[in-house]
Amino acid sequence: MMQSKIKTISEVGEVLFERSSRARRVNISVRPFKPVRVAVPKGVAFGQAEHFLASQLEWVKYQQRKARHYEESHRDALANRPVIDRETARAFLTKRLGALARQHGFQYGKVTIRNQKTRWGSCSAQNNISLNMNLMRLPADLIDYVLLHELVHTKVKDHSRKFWAEVDRFVGDSRGYRHQLRKYRLEVV
Repeated sequence: MMQSKIKTISEVGEVLFERSSRARRVNISVRPFKPVRVAVPKGVAFGQAEHFLASQLEWVKYQQRKARHYEESHRDALANRPVIDRETARAFLTKRLGALARQHGFQYGKVTIRNQKTRWGSCSAQNNISLNMNLMRLPADLIDYVLLHELVHTKVKDHSRKFWAEVDRFVGDSRGYRHQLRKYRLEVV
């Protein structure tokens, strides 16, 4: 079974059609500095995915214009940003996570540092915390917000009102921090 293929679409350019075991339906993503990607679930033919893409061309072209605008406005900043060393990130983030946990009475399991594309952090059911090494690119207050967000997940496992109220006890304005964090979202890619 074919896992992926690249096809040139006249109005869009190169498109990566990629078989995905996680996708439940055909999904199109348009990101800066990347080709258009179409996730194709098991059981769906690549031809069907191409037909779906054709039905969404106007949306794709609109998203590409937004992505190009982002690329143009951020190209220099992204090219000149410092390289992050995973071991430096591990040392800093685990030390800061431990300090915040002690300060606020949290306990957690293992800490993993990864170079993730879509998440700043996560907390497992066993209270193991995974952190994105790209947190090192954020201002200190946003790093603390993400760390506290994951620490609160050691007690409240969902994003319910109770969870956000608990986060607000430690950071004050979680909504404001979430809004600030969105500015950095694409720079992780």
